[in-house]
Amino acid sequence: MVVYCVNVYVKKGHEEDFKRASLENREGTRREEGNLRFDVLQSNDDPSRFFLYEVYKSTEAVDAHKQTEHYLRWREKVAPWMAKPREGIKFTPVAPQAETDW
Repeated sequence: MVVYCVNVYVKKGHEEDFKRASLENREGTRREEGNLRFDVLQSNDDPSRFFLYEVYKSTEAVDAHKQTEHYLRWREKVAPWMAKPREGIKFTPVAPQAETDW
């Protein structure tokens, strides 16, 4: 399994736009065979700050995700709303380790 944690900083006034676009992307991602989880979180302290928590079966599943129409559409749509570049960090889960634990 592979986990991606992505910090996103959105320009003020585009929070709702970002949420709509990200929920559409999430919907498509959740239908991917290699995706196990995709959470879209918004900071309570700063509504323009978001956190994406994504879990995939493998690095191949991540690579496949990055080629999907819904991801490419999301990336293009949200680009003008970014206050700064997204900050993604790749993790290997310690626990849970198996798909059945999710």
